[in-house]
Amino acid sequence: MRVHRHDAGREAGGGDAPLPEHGGAGRSAVYPRVGRGPTLAAMTDVLRRGRASLAFSFFTQGVTFALLVTRIPAIQDRYGVSDALLPVFLAAVPILAGVGSVVTERLVRRVRPGRLLRWSQPVVLAALLGVGIGGHVAGLAVALAAFGLAVGVLDAAMNMLGVSLQRAYGRSIMLGFHAAYSLGGIVGASLAWVGAHWDLALWVSYLPVVAVLLPAALVGSLWYVDGGGGDGAVRGTGEGGGAAFKVPFRMLLPLCLVMTFAYIGDSTVSNWSAKYLQDVLGSSEQLATVPYNVYMVTTLVGRSIGDFGVRRFGAVAVVRGGAVVAAGGFAVVAGAPGAWVGMLGFTLLGIGLCVLVPQTFAAAGRLAHEKYGPGASDAAVARLNVFNYVGFLIGSPLVGALGDAWSYRGAMLVPMVLVLVTLVYARSFAAQPDRYGGGHERPRTADVGRGSNGL
Repeated sequence: MRVHRHDAGREAGGGDAPLPEHGGAGRSAVYPRVGRGPTLAAMTDVLRRGRASLAFSFFTQGVTFALLVTRIPAIQDRYGVSDALLPVFLAAVPILAGVGSVVTERLVRRVRPGRLLRWSQPVVLAALLGVGIGGHVAGLAVALAAFGLAVGVLDAAMNMLGVSLQRAYGRSIMLGFHAAYSLGGIVGASLAWVGAHWDLALWVSYLPVVAVLLPAALVGSLWYVDGGGGDGAVRGTGEGGGAAFKVPFRMLLPLCLVMTFAYIGDSTVSNWSAKYLQDVLGSSEQLATVPYNVYMVTTLVGRSIGDFGVRRFGAVAVVRGGAVVAAGGFAVVAGAPGAWVGMLGFTLLGIGLCVLVPQTFAAAGRLAHEKYGPGASDAAVARLNVFNYVGFLIGSPLVGALGDAWSYRGAMLVPMVLVLVTLVYARSFAAQPDRYGGGHERPRTADVGRGSNGL
């Protein structure tokens, strides 16, 4: 039997170290080559390529979604959509995305998440282009319907792959994928600003982006790494789907609530920050555009370093800290005497909220895997993903209704209270200690040996 050794603290992909940080820091681990599986060095390359390709998929989706939502006024003008009809179109996208996520929970019983992601991402990009080139409201409706359904599949599949890759690595990497999404959002919003500044037609703004990202995403999909099925922790996307799993909703309920409340907070920032700064805090129109950009940048920074925090302090501590910081941000916004203090509050919101969603997906996948075995993780992630859209749908009208009926300062206190509920459920984010004494799940030797040679 051939063995390879590596130091626990080394980065995955360095030398012959296939999977780092299992158990205590500084401890060596021994992983044999099993059967006819690939060598551990080959598995390291598989995981590294899978991680990079999935990060690019998150980045691509960030660009795509930002290009859609930041050009809504231009879309409304192009198609002549009335103010009364616009909310219907906007609500239809997350509703259909929820349907897509529910369908994905059933599809992954037969089709690997990597295959679903490989074909849903081009549909999302093509739908974005369809929004830009259409000329009639009916065409817009079809394009947005395709966008919503495909986004539901895409979001669920991306996070399924992220959870299974994190399990294969044996340490927190989930926040890094969502950092790539935040970076894509910044890039997409910047491209949208260029299009609006130069008064470019929608198709002129969208076509070059789709022409670059669509083939790149298809090429990158060749290296997706699937996991969670019944016969191995890491497998290629060409293999069949796993068995059907029924994950009890009661088990996921705390995480579903956390996901909903996190997205209520996020949608509050994205939909109301500019109006709040200008109408309530008396800023200029130009300054009112800054908070969301600051929020996105701090989200990117927080997610970029968040995995290190999870490895050092654990997911429970990071989630609790994020909830407290986010609640503090809402409190600062609600009580801000002026625009600059308000922007400080939105900065705190970005730092606090950014860790909640990635860790909630990771916790759901880990909990289902621990209780029901390989394959249950995908079903749990798909079901949890629905509450992403529930929070998005609730957040914006909730704050608007409270602002009109009461005050916008008072309305900011409601998401503050909701995000603090996360503290009640923080223990749901704890990893079960394994028999090696670490807080992370250690990959099984047999699972590593059964990796796909097709990648």
